[in-house]
Order: sequence, then C-alpha cells, then structure tokens
Amino acid sequence: MLMRTDPFRELDRITEQILRPGTWSRPSAMPMDAYREGEEYVVAFDLPGVSPDAIDIDVERNMLTVRAERRPAVNTDNVQMELSERPLGVFSRQIVLADTLDTERIDADYEAGVLTLRIPIAERAKPRKISVGGGSSHKQIKG
Repeated sequence: MLMRTDPFRELDRITEQILRPGTWSRPSAMPMDAYREGEEYVVAFDLPGVSPDAIDIDVERNMLTVRAERRPAVNTDNVQMELSERPLGVFSRQIVLADTLDTERIDADYEAGVLTLRIPIAERAKPRKISVGGGSSHKQIKG
C-alpha cells in the first residue's frame, strides 16, 4: 500500500486533470519537437506507454494528424487502485506542413516511447543553380 505524505500533491494532480483532461471524447495534446536535419524535416512526439498499434498517422493535403491512445495497463478485475497519476485516453496533434515537404515519403519510427516522423524536403524546394544563356539575337524596338 502506498502512503501519501504530501497533501498538496493530490491537489496538484486533481487540478492538472481538470485543466488538461485527456479523455476519449476530448483528446489532449502531446509534447513534440520539430527540427530540420539535412534534407529532412523531423518531428518527434512523446508517447510513453502507448502501444505501436494504438498510434494512427494521417496526412490530408498539408495537414498531418497524429492520434494515439493510452489504455489502462492493468486489468481492473480484482484490482484496487491506490494511486493513478498516469493519464489515459486519446492524445492528438495536428500540424500544418509546408508545401516544400514531400508528404508522399514520410517515414515513421516508434522506439522507447518516442514517435519520430521523418519528412523529406521536396526536390522542387531544394536550392538549384540556374544557368544563364547568352542571347545572340538582339532585337531593337523602334517606335
């Protein structure tokens, strides 16, 4: 049995649940990092305790949607919960992607509770050199 020694800790936990509830009907946001690494745009989401089969990634036009569901870890039959601070429910995040990203070639990897998406930069957005040709035929306009 766990003993609670700090009465304000429980108040902080309840306040956090009220202000940021993550339920199945109202998803809460998940923390993320986004950065460019070479020729890729990388987005990493923190999803500890989420099974890989409970993660759903969709792209529609420029909108990337990541949804994940954290389910209870223990069977509730014959279990008397003493303390429950880990949030359960649905987590969701939507990101508008730039037109310069190749959304057809997104790579997703999930390891150690972190979902990492790698989105390549589109070829049309990469810098390129444009050569200037010499014009041998000059026209003079008279008016």
